[in-house]
Amino acid sequence: MTSVRALAVTAAAGAAVLATALPSFAINSYNATPAPERTEVGALVATWDDDGDPATPDRVDWVCSGTMIDADTFLTAAHCTTDWPDNVRFHVSLDQDVQAGLDAAARKHPGDPAAQASAVAVEGTAHSHPGYPGPASDTHDISVIELPAAEVAARWDFTPATLPTAGRLDKLGPRGLNSADWFVAGYGTREAVNGPGGQTHPGGGVRMKAPVAFDALNDSWVRLGMTAPQGNGGACYGDSGGPNFAVIDGRTVLAATTITGDTPCYATNVTYRLDTAGARAFLSPFVKLP
Repeated sequence: MTSVRALAVTAAAGAAVLATALPSFAINSYNATPAPERTEVGALVATWDDDGDPATPDRVDWVCSGTMIDADTFLTAAHCTTDWPDNVRFHVSLDQDVQAGLDAAARKHPGDPAAQASAVAVEGTAHSHPGYPGPASDTHDISVIELPAAEVAARWDFTPATLPTAGRLDKLGPRGLNSADWFVAGYGTREAVNGPGGQTHPGGGVRMKAPVAFDALNDSWVRLGMTAPQGNGGACYGDSGGPNFAVIDGRTVLAATTITGDTPCYATNVTYRLDTAGARAFLSPFVKLP
C-alpha cells in the first residue's frame, strides 16, 4: 500500500475496471466485513479532464476515503487532493456502495461525468495543508473538503466522528494504545492477488472495516499491524484519508488517517495522527476541536 495518491489517477481507474469484473471489496478481504453502520465514513469522488480539453470534465471516479468530522467537513489526505489537473472538482459520497452508484449513473448519464458524480455525491471545496508535502517526520498529509451542510443532510444521516483531545495518544502511551481496540474503515481495493499479468488489487468502492492492532507511535504517525494470523485486516489502495478508529475510555475516537504502507497491503498501515499540535492547528479553522 504505497502512498495511495497513486490511486487518484491511475489506480483508481484500474480499480474501477476490476470492480466491473470481480466482486467489490474494500479494505483487505481477510478479516473484513461491510460497514453500513459507519455512516460518517465516505468516499472522495473526483471529476477531471483527461483529453486535453479542460472546458468539461471527461473522467469521474472515487479516489480516496475519508470521514465527516462535523456537519460540513470531510477529512481526508492531502495526497488525495493535490497534484490534479486545474479543472478537478471534488465530491463526497456517504453511500455504502459508491462503485455501484457510479456504474448506475454511467448508464443513466453516459458521457456526462459531472452528472454521474452528482448522482452519488455532493460537491465541495478542498483545502489541503499548505505545508504538504513536508519532511518524512511530518508530511502534513491532511486535507478537508468543505461541503454544503444542507445538501449533505438532505441525502444522508450520520453522526460526525469524534476527534481525539490534544496529545491523547501520547498520554495513553504504547501500553494503553496496545490494549485499545482499533479498526480501519474505507472504500479501498483488496490486497495483492497474483495472476497471469502479475499482481493486481481488485475490488473497491464499497465501505468496509477491519480490525488492526497497535504497533508503534511516532511524533506524527501511528503504525498499525494488518497481519492476518493475528486476526487483523488492513487498508489498501483507495483507503488513503480514511479513518483508523480506536476505542478509548469506551468511546470510538478517530485517532488517525490512513496514509501509506507496504505495497502488497499485507503488513502495516502507516497513519497520520490527529491529536498532534500540527494536525489540530490545520483543523481548527474548519471544525470545533475537543
